[in-house]
Amino acid sequence: MFDIQSTLSFNKESLVPWNKYDYITRTSQNQWILQETWFVNEENINLAWNWSLWLLQMDFFYRHKPWYAGQFVRKIIPKIEIKNNSILFFSVILNQQKNKLLSVLVRDIDETFNNLEIQIPTINWKIDFEFMGNFIEEIEKERIERLNNYLEVTWLKDYNLTEKEKEVLADFENGKIEWGEFKIWDVFNINTYKKRFDANKINIWELGEPYVVRTALNNWIRGYINEDKQFLNEWNTISFWQDTATMFYQEKPYFTWDKIKILKSKNYNFNKINWLFFISTMTKSFSSFTWGSSSFSVWIIQNQNIQLPVKDNNPDYKLIETLISAVQKLVIKDVVVYTDNKKNKVI
Repeated sequence: MFDIQSTLSFNKESLVPWNKYDYITRTSQNQWILQETWFVNEENINLAWNWSLWLLQMDFFYRHKPWYAGQFVRKIIPKIEIKNNSILFFSVILNQQKNKLLSVLVRDIDETFNNLEIQIPTINWKIDFEFMGNFIEEIEKERIERLNNYLEVTWLKDYNLTEKEKEVLADFENGKIEWGEFKIWDVFNINTYKKRFDANKINIWELGEPYVVRTALNNWIRGYINEDKQFLNEWNTISFWQDTATMFYQEKPYFTWDKIKILKSKNYNFNKINWLFFISTMTKSFSSFTWGSSSFSVWIIQNQNIQLPVKDNNPDYKLIETLISAVQKLVIKDVVVYTDNKKNKVI
């Protein structure tokens, strides 16, 4: 059903800025699209209507427009006509082969791929594209409904900026906001977790209190545990991993593992809206840190400088909250329009 073919790798320094073609390479976002480009040459370009496969992760993504490839990228070309309403179905099937492909050496990928066996719906010994399309449509309908309900419950459907939000955004873009430099200890108390819970010595469930560890998903919440509640850390705090200076907001009381500090705001105005700003400015500050240790001590954390909007020489929490609210509305607008259009069958 598919051919796997090598691609000629292309150096990103030779790209021409524009949005006609995609450049596919090693990035963790946007379906491996590092950037878009204008036409460069015919030799390296890959046609649309196929899948790209990055060999180091074995992720398949369908390409709707011509594209250039970086290193370690294959293209997967269908031998049959793939109808638009079944593209997602085939994408799922291809990505289900990830573990099998990761288990072999890169030099054996082509042979392994060609020998893979997949199961697809059929009717009268022919591929049942109608079933695939209807199946995907039903799932999409259910997910869109869930997303729409979430947007309504969380009040995110209202993406119209207030006059104050417009004013704050304009001041931010025009450099009219007054900024001040603070040390982290000026705005946060840095506490040690109440008790260390070793993941290898506890039972992790789907219900209970959040268990925060060093994982890349779900604000570090690995799962839920049922332990002595006196060892819960406070909610409305930021969990800070000392090894990498990465951090997440925790809106519920939680248990934790090792090397995580608890940052508790000294100001009662700290909440689940303005925390986005504080984490952003702290992350930016630590990104340029050059200290030689592999772990950030309490002294290092509390003396790190961060930039904040100020009013009367104090952090302006109200302005921060208004700015974050405005940015959220700008970001969510496309999502709201997309869900509304999907529900109304516009797209």
